[in-house]
Amino acid sequence: MMASVSKETAFEAVARLYQGFMKLPFPPRLAGADRAGFDLVMLDSDTAAWVSIWIENGGELEARGRSGLLRCIARLDQVIPVLSETDHPEYWHHLHEMARLVADFPQADTK
Repeated sequence: MMASVSKETAFEAVARLYQGFMKLPFPPRLAGADRAGFDLVMLDSDTAAWVSIWIENGGELEARGRSGLLRCIARLDQVIPVLSETDHPEYWHHLHEMARLVADFPQADTK
């Protein structure tokens, strides 16, 4: 039987992943690079910003934030498969994992 993960534990996991992610340098050779038609600097900053806002709000995103985060995830889903080893795919997988955890987190009813 799998133990259920409490909301607090899931929140703490995302916060921990985010702290670790913020210590990672952005791959310098990717500054200004596009993959799958998306600017990687913008994709990185937009995704990390939505995760940061979610953490600051105690695990909540308003509808606009949730929509923005889901758009980032969809773009990461297109970018990750076309990355080469020199594109530091582990960096992008880490970003995607955080975003996915936030998107899968139960949301309060936002109007």
